Amino acid sequence: MTQTNKYTCEIMVTSDLHGHIRPVDYRTREERPAGLAKLATLVKEARQQSPELILLDNGDLLQGTPFAYYAATAGKQRLNPAIAALNELQYDAAVPGNHEFNYGLELLGRAIEDSDFSWLSSNILSAKTDKPAFGQPYIVRTLTSGIKIVILGVTTHYIPHWENPAHLEGLAFQDALASVKEWVATIRAIEQPDLLVVAYHGGFERDLMSGEPAEKLTGENQAYAMCTEVLGIDVLITGHQHRMLASEVNGVTVIQPGFNGQAIGKISVAFERKKGDGWAIVSKQAELLQANETVAADPAIMALTREAEEETQRWLDQPIGRINGDMTIKDPLGCRSADNPFIEFMNKVQMEAAGVDISNAALLNNESEGFSGEVTMRAILTNFMYPNTLTVLRLSGSDIKAALEQTAAYFQMNEDGSLGVNPAYIEPKLQHYNYDMWEGITYELNAARPVGQRVAKLLRNGLPLLADEQLDVVMNNYRAAGGGDYEMYQGKPVIREVQMDMAELVAGYLQKHSEVEATCNLNWRVVLEG
Repeated sequence: MTQTNKYTCEIMVTSDLHGHIRPVDYRTREERPAGLAKLATLVKEARQQSPELILLDNGDLLQGTPFAYYAATAGKQRLNPAIAALNELQYDAAVPGNHEFNYGLELLGRAIEDSDFSWLSSNILSAKTDKPAFGQPYIVRTLTSGIKIVILGVTTHYIPHWENPAHLEGLAFQDALASVKEWVATIRAIEQPDLLVVAYHGGFERDLMSGEPAEKLTGENQAYAMCTEVLGIDVLITGHQHRMLASEVNGVTVIQPGFNGQAIGKISVAFERKKGDGWAIVSKQAELLQANETVAADPAIMALTREAEEETQRWLDQPIGRINGDMTIKDPLGCRSADNPFIEFMNKVQMEAAGVDISNAALLNNESEGFSGEVTMRAILTNFMYPNTLTVLRLSGSDIKAALEQTAAYFQMNEDGSLGVNPAYIEPKLQHYNYDMWEGITYELNAARPVGQRVAKLLRNGLPLLADEQLDVVMNNYRAAGGGDYEMYQGKPVIREVQMDMAELVAGYLQKHSEVEATCNLNWRVVLEG
């Protein structure tokens, strides 16, 4: 038998699928060019050419669509359809993302137990044993050619800054960069692989070309440092930022395949046999394959998830309550520049649930349409896609002013003098959810002023809010933990926690009140006054 001296290894990776298994828009039921079922067709085509294809998921799989929400709540007794799909496609491994923890450790534990593949995270440790909490930090795959591949998993360690602490009980999060340095050195010494792949649920903190900071360097994203400070990484898979990247940094091939199943990453590594023994890498290539209109959904994945889809659609069409008046969002920027009935409604729901009279809330994305007429679960879940719970913090007047200054950084004044969005909230990742709107106080933000000096008016009950005045404020748990650079909230007294997520609270509020009036007290606005 002739010994081959050349071999090309193929790796495919999904990331940030966020429950997008079937190619459907749950707001409209229309087909959309995305989702794992379409990517599955690309995977199966690639397997025909490369039977030893390695298939990975890089996190944020279990949360993000009404389909995923139903699977985690009303449908939680059955095999999670996302896990069923990955099992069907014979994934080799998955890395837990930050949103894997949104529904608690019981659901995540069941998903891991039902998986026919390994879950990898070297830096999420058991607080008791100080060892990887999900069993193993890496896997080894030895191909028929004898090429030895190691895949190391790691997750952004910033999760405790956002997640409900009850969902992280018994876990410790080691710095991701430090963990990669430690494990890459160990793997190189012990396993001596021909190819070392790091799958990191995190993104790039610096521009890939210039190395200049692309965001505030908090430690949430450390991919650039992994490429430049860690010796021995051949391929770095990234995610979390929802970017479309296929490039190289400091000799490390890097990839990030977007989000919601819009693309799958493919890495091809060509080897040549060394003289004597072993293999040498001669080239590496990364590319993104998109799930466009020309790609058909895989029949096996569609059949596998059909029953769960039908149950989800029936559940989504349930009428919950009625809105009298107009709570629709016609212009997201307009919604964020003056008080709006939908935002006021959100704050009312939060205040009633928490028993306080000051609240802040965010329009979570620019696709949110608000409410009008009959409200179904479909409308609720398309506006409240994150399973955030609520936290009441005791804040001083100066804390509230600092929070308003932080939120006012969302804006910029365009060259033509109009109101615009600060590019930092658009690139490298959309962060519209980090702009908050308040109820229970009266305020005015002047976006023509420098950042940090934009609070032009701040009143409570018609009087200036005093710096040392103590007030209880309800907000989502992500914000209360300081998420979105709201550092003024960190360490503040937690007065109360509401452990129902916002979608459930909105549904309960509408069921309780049956009919809700669309109101707007115009307690805040954004101006441009030089």
